[in-house]
This record gives sequence, structure tokens and C-alpha cells, in this order.
Amino acid sequence: MSNLKNYWIAVLAFALLFGGTMSVQAEVKTPAVYIAVGDSLAAGQTPNSQIDTGYSDLIAQELASHQPVAFYSKNLAFPGFTTEDVLVRIQSPEAKEVLSAANIITLSAGANDLLRLVQSNSAQGTLVFQQIQADFALNKARLNMEKILTELKKTAPQADIYVMGYYFAYPHVRDSQKEGTAMQLDRLNMILEQSAEKAGATFVAVDRAFGDNGTDKVPNPGDVHPNVKGYQAMANAFLDAYQPGWEVEDQELPAADPKTFEEIIQEQEQNGDAEADGQNDVSSATPHSQLDDHYLALREAIPYA
Repeated sequence: MSNLKNYWIAVLAFALLFGGTMSVQAEVKTPAVYIAVGDSLAAGQTPNSQIDTGYSDLIAQELASHQPVAFYSKNLAFPGFTTEDVLVRIQSPEAKEVLSAANIITLSAGANDLLRLVQSNSAQGTLVFQQIQADFALNKARLNMEKILTELKKTAPQADIYVMGYYFAYPHVRDSQKEGTAMQLDRLNMILEQSAEKAGATFVAVDRAFGDNGTDKVPNPGDVHPNVKGYQAMANAFLDAYQPGWEVEDQELPAADPKTFEEIIQEQEQNGDAEADGQNDVSSATPHSQLDDHYLALREAIPYA
């Protein structure tokens, strides 16, 4: 953990240097120490079960174009995470150390609690779920979100927390099949918004940007994850809450560079070997190098729903 401790000493020194010399609006965190927490949306999972640029990456990119960014990580984002998984994750010693210096946190959690109960048949365009199970899952998500936000406020007292909402994830199904599941997702968004308000956090609504027919942003009928245009919409919804006027433009979208889970694991192992050889340059640190318990440390993809 010595590399990690040295890193945070450098981060805090950077914050003191710029925090005393720059005059910015109160809501703008300078320098930004941004941590993305949550499920596969926070991680940037693509419609093809790979990892690429997600909304958190685009947020970090836009922040860096306007202000100093001391650190950004999505190590605490993991495909398949439910609210219970997120709660356990942020309570780990490694996560607490990273979160303690954060001044911006985005949180995506709750969809896996609900959508894993939805049986989607992309060939027939149908959706099936049991209402009693959905009610139970949503109540559990509500209880866990309150615990997650309490934990984040305690661990990262200087951070502004943004709770990301969810979009309608099944735009390809028949219109007659959409209403029931859409209603459950609306209930989830309401729970997230109420939990955020209760905790003094900010809820970021993203559903309007997608609508019920957002096939341009959720292109794979057999997968609920957005493409980069969908992640752009989510990032811009955050930016509108953080600093109106800042926006990720189309020409700013990076070229696609998807990686499989196996490639990410191999890259992490290589980074681990490099750290063992004594590399401790903060300027070259990557999100994957900041936690002993690495993000995406799985051997196969966990589905979002």
C-alpha cells in the first residue's frame, strides 16, 4: 500500500496548491478528485460485453478541459453490482482510502437489483417480470441506497455526491410490452431521487435523453448497455447539474477502443509487475493501479441484467 499512500500525499499537495490560487464558482471542485462508484454503467460496459469509454470517462475528460483534475478512477465500478455489492465494496479498507480524498463522486446502483428479475426475449420483443419480486427488490434497493449514501458521506465528507438515474433499457421490444417495466424503472428513479435528497446528494436524471425508443443509444436488442452516444447523454446530464454550459460535444468523443475482460485483466497484471519493479511516478498512475483489489478482477463477464 506504500505506493497508494505516496500517491495520495501528492494528490493532497496538488489540491492545496491549486485550491489556494484559483478562484472558481463554489460548486466547481478544484482540483477535481473524481471517483466513479457503482455498476457496469459506471464502468463503461459496451453493448457487446466489453469495456470502453463510459460516462465517467467522459465526465473526467470534460472536467480536465476546464479545470485541474488531480485524480480520476472508476476502480470502484464493477459490472453486475447490485446495491448490496456496492455497499460491501465501498466499506473495504482500499476503497475507503481512495474515497477519503474524493471531492466528486458519481454513483450508479440499483438497476441490477431490478433488471435481473426481468426476462427479456429479444426475438419476440417481450418482457416478463413478477410484481411481488420487483416490489421486494426495489424496497431492498431503497434501504441499501440509504446505507451507501450514509457510508459515502462519512468516508468522503468533502465530496459532492451525484446519484445517476437510469434510462429505459429495452427500447427494441414491442410498444405493448414497455409500460410495465418502464413503470418499475420510474419507481427506481424515484427511489434514487428521494434517497439522494434525503442524504444531501444530487440526483441526475438521464431518462429523458433516452426516452422509451432510444435505439440509437441502446443499439443491441439483446443487451441493455448504451453505446458511446448514450454515455455522452449521461455525462452531459451530470455536467448540466455540476456546471451548466459544460458539455461533451460530438467531436470530443474518443475513438472506440474496447477491451475484453481478459485483456483488462492481462493489462492489470502487467501493471502490477511494473509496480513491483519500483515504478512510483504519480504522473503515470492509472485508475487500474490504485487498488489492490482491482476493478474488473473477474474471469468472465457478469451481465448487467
